Amino acid sequence: MLPKRLRERLKRRSYQSEIRQRQADETRDRIAAAARKLLEEHGYAGMTMPAVAKGAGVAVATVYAVFGSKTGILSAILDAARFDESYQNLVREAMSTSDPRERLRFPARIARRIYESEHSVLDLLRGAGAVAPALARSESQRECTRYDAQAGMIQFLVRNRSLRRGLDQRRARDILWSLTSRDLYRLLVRERGWTAEQYEDWLGDTLVQALVRPDLPRGD
Repeated sequence: MLPKRLRERLKRRSYQSEIRQRQADETRDRIAAAARKLLEEHGYAGMTMPAVAKGAGVAVATVYAVFGSKTGILSAILDAARFDESYQNLVREAMSTSDPRERLRFPARIARRIYESEHSVLDLLRGAGAVAPALARSESQRECTRYDAQAGMIQFLVRNRSLRRGLDQRRARDILWSLTSRDLYRLLVRERGWTAEQYEDWLGDTLVQALVRPDLPRGD
């Protein structure tokens, strides 16, 4: 057992570390909130790093240290819109669902949730051509992460012997990734005028038909 003095020292260090992390999180949130407000009121051009720093009450160097660039701030704003508590609740609900058909409908619900939520931010960036290349690179990395994350859904279908015959895991994940893409949402909802509910219902049905064995007994 560690000496009492050493235990107390380690406890103090842990407490101080928690305080520093909480302060860092608060600073990050304050900067992101200030940037979002500037974006809404003055557009991308008005969301300068000095203006963000002033709105957040921090030094410009702190903004760069936390986010690195304007693109980093935009990515954080988009992530905050996409992955809030309602998203987390959907993920938890999906993980607790054992029926393969019902569980496979959650990617449709989650895709709708993400694309609806990010819409307001992306609209604010219309015409901001300068940001497009850098943000596109960031979003490309995000798509790779999305592809990796969807492996769990396919593995779940494999473990439950409910994956459609003739599909290997890679092809199944390619299908899931493609059908839940932002481009498909944009084409159907933004371009063709589908409602978000119609999109979700169709996507859920399509995922089940494409990935689940048609002869899977109900309740398995």
